[in-house]
Amino acid sequence: MDKLSGFLESEFERAMATRGEAPADENVVPMDEAVRAQATMRERERRFRELLDALPAAIYTTDTAGRITYYNDAAAELWGQRPPLGSSEWCGSWKLFWPDGTPMRHDESPMAVALKENRAVRGTEVAAERPDGTRVPFLPYPTPLHDEAGRLVGAVNMLVDISERKRAEEQQALLVRELHHRVKNTLATVQAIMGSTARSVDSIEDFKTALIGRIGSLAKTHRLLTDEAGAVSFGNLLHNELDAFDDGSGGRVSLKGPEVALSAQLAVSLGMAVHELTTNAAKYGALSVYGGKVDVTWSLTIEATRRVLTIDWVESGGPPVTPPTRQGFGSRLLDFVLPGQIQAKSSIDWRPEGVRLHCLVPLPAETPPL
Repeated sequence: MDKLSGFLESEFERAMATRGEAPADENVVPMDEAVRAQATMRERERRFRELLDALPAAIYTTDTAGRITYYNDAAAELWGQRPPLGSSEWCGSWKLFWPDGTPMRHDESPMAVALKENRAVRGTEVAAERPDGTRVPFLPYPTPLHDEAGRLVGAVNMLVDISERKRAEEQQALLVRELHHRVKNTLATVQAIMGSTARSVDSIEDFKTALIGRIGSLAKTHRLLTDEAGAVSFGNLLHNELDAFDDGSGGRVSLKGPEVALSAQLAVSLGMAVHELTTNAAKYGALSVYGGKVDVTWSLTIEATRRVLTIDWVESGGPPVTPPTRQGFGSRLLDFVLPGQIQAKSSIDWRPEGVRLHCLVPLPAETPPL
């Protein structure tokens, strides 16, 4: 930016120097030389204006009093208006503001400072408010202009729109806050898993095995969230847990349902539930013996203000099922954690021929992008 400002300054000063050129003998001024000098001056000024007009950056010039003498289309677009030449001073924007939102007077703008102190001003961020009320943050590069004798003759200013950069910074700050929130929630989930696992096992070895599996399931769900940019397909959650038991024939695992995108909170909670159901089926249920099968079907109902995900988990062909004599982590997850965290309603039926789960999960009205 400074190189471009310096180039513009040198081009402008060359045009100003041409305006003051005179023959060596001031007593004799050949008419043809005077005409050529004026033509050269006009040509250089024309080329200078064409250069400024062609630049995508907002450019404008002022005289020594700060009155605007020229601006290009990019400057008019940034300001949201076309101020009159010769009377508008310091900057063509309707209003100016400091980065913290405090109003900035035009006579204290970077262009005014550059002219009053006869120096280039750099590193100041300003926001211009257009007549329609929208604000555009920009970086100004005001540079004083001098004639061949070094006298101040005006200034040129380049305004660089940094709206995209500011939006990127805001998005980054939002992502950092979301990361902190997710880390906090994840640590709370890990703490709850450890406590519930410790209460539902009888030995250190069982605790170790169960904890590793549950933390591993949580890690896989978070990996899905990362790979799928913040939203996870419910079908992918099921595949993540059940593909290891699928022999490819469809005889052991059957998954049927539409594409349903889940937010991070929903994905973590449902991922843990699917893991517990899969682990129970592999240890005691349909997936623990050859010939056993797990059928999972799901559907999506769209209502006026929300959507509802309906899930049915059906096991068959496994050992005879008996209701558990104590409440383990999986049961607590279904009975208390899911209703509390994601307002899901579930019921589990310990039928002798196989476990059946019916679950209703409310989803936001808008679908998160996958």
